[in-house]
Amino acid sequence: MDIPLIVHMLQLSNDINWKYQTKSSNKYCLGMKGNRCNWPRGKVMGGSSVLNYMIATRGGAEDYDRWAKMGNEGWAYKDVLKYFKKLETIDIPELQSDNIYHGTKGPLHISYPLFRTPLAKAFLDAGKELGYPLLDYNGKNIIGFSYLQTTMVNGTRMSSNRAYLHPARNRRNLHVTRESMVKKVLINRHTNRAIGVEFIKHRQIIRVFASKEIILCAGAIGSPQILMLSGIGPTKHLNELGIDVVRDLPVGENLMDHVAFGGLTWTVDDPVSIRIADIINPTYPYMKDFLMTKSGPITVPGACEALAFIDTKHSTKLDGLPDMELLFIGGGLKGDMILPIVMGLNNAMHQIWNKYITTYGWTILPMLLKPESRGRIRLLANDINVKPEIIPNYFDNPNDVKTMINGIKAAISVGRTKAMKLFGSRLTNDTYPGCENYEYDSYDYWECAMRTVSLTIYHFTGTCKMGPKEDPTAVVDPRLKVIGIQGLRVADGSIMPEIISGHTNIPIFMIAEKLADMVKEDWGYSNES
Repeated sequence: MDIPLIVHMLQLSNDINWKYQTKSSNKYCLGMKGNRCNWPRGKVMGGSSVLNYMIATRGGAEDYDRWAKMGNEGWAYKDVLKYFKKLETIDIPELQSDNIYHGTKGPLHISYPLFRTPLAKAFLDAGKELGYPLLDYNGKNIIGFSYLQTTMVNGTRMSSNRAYLHPARNRRNLHVTRESMVKKVLINRHTNRAIGVEFIKHRQIIRVFASKEIILCAGAIGSPQILMLSGIGPTKHLNELGIDVVRDLPVGENLMDHVAFGGLTWTVDDPVSIRIADIINPTYPYMKDFLMTKSGPITVPGACEALAFIDTKHSTKLDGLPDMELLFIGGGLKGDMILPIVMGLNNAMHQIWNKYITTYGWTILPMLLKPESRGRIRLLANDINVKPEIIPNYFDNPNDVKTMINGIKAAISVGRTKAMKLFGSRLTNDTYPGCENYEYDSYDYWECAMRTVSLTIYHFTGTCKMGPKEDPTAVVDPRLKVIGIQGLRVADGSIMPEIISGHTNIPIFMIAEKLADMVKEDWGYSNES
């Protein structure tokens, strides 16, 4: 689980991945088996921070200021910056002296990967050619190009388990039960107070009771599922499943994700990129280099090397929030032997991918940062063992389609720069199944293509939305307390009222750090430690 390059292979495991899938749709995930996208989640200590691509981004300052303007007092950027600094030890030498934006004493190490292809530098040079700055995207501004900052130390992953739980494992006041499946939160219906948790371990039902409060951290799929099974959720939906309603709240609504288009791969002539066929070839030294010295291309997380945050609506604007991310991969997404299985591509898409197995190349994933579309999570049964129904509603809002096409065009512009042309970069122009009747490179073609190769970037958020108590769309208040229920909080990506402009792992760490202080404040403990 600590080998960065083959991170996507972890998703194949039934032991550490919940293996959720979206509901079949005729509007997205059309290149996947059954028109269903795979949504991996970590079924392991450390959760999805054990499966993710280790990309460390915070989002922009305006993301959090917008949260505050929605009525979430204490969540403005000026309030949360200290937690971003507290959680990290920045191992990037040129950033260690920046004590305004970075920390050096936190549990989570953040560093650059130890290997770069020449294509990664070319990508940054392309950014400069297009008029963008090279910057620290976790600093003052976010729009520009950069090498990836990652949650890695010495070439290996730092999950939340490794950063936080492992150092605390011997504390007398910490008890962890493994192989345990939470069924529901126990609530006293006379007082509307959460009093305990019911879970299953080795086929035995166990109840534990809380003297103070319960904090639910099961993620944007698991937390709404558990709340609804506990009687907290939309009344009509719970009644349909025979669940006694404790509190009518819009649990499971407001589902957001960062969807990307997975069809932009360029081929190059020379062996300058990362190719899985080379990595697994025993005549090459790559695995030996990694095992002996933690060096070489295997230290690159999923071959992701750099990114750009851009504002496609205001191309000359370099402050504020971006609307697209261009994630640069120093290898061809098409041609990867494992990804088609991980993504669940159908047979027709497999045939397209297989054409490029022997080629060298690079990829840009245009990623929609501020989707206006909203999905939902729904129960399919009054049973924790039945996975919930996931409806992401990708591209439901036409503005999302327009912005994604702008992002695709921006990515293609990168491929046309002198910096990328030096490697003989050629965009693969495959026609995707179902898109044959559209003229290549037309608006309608790209809309069809994005609905075919719809990729999740695993940033599921919003399903237990934070907001003031008078907000009818809110599930938790700004102290992360479930509205109308005493002694119960939620703290994970589900509380985000609006998804941030970047990868969500670090912001979720921040939410946990801030929650810890709020709990101590509410119970009269000092926040000095």
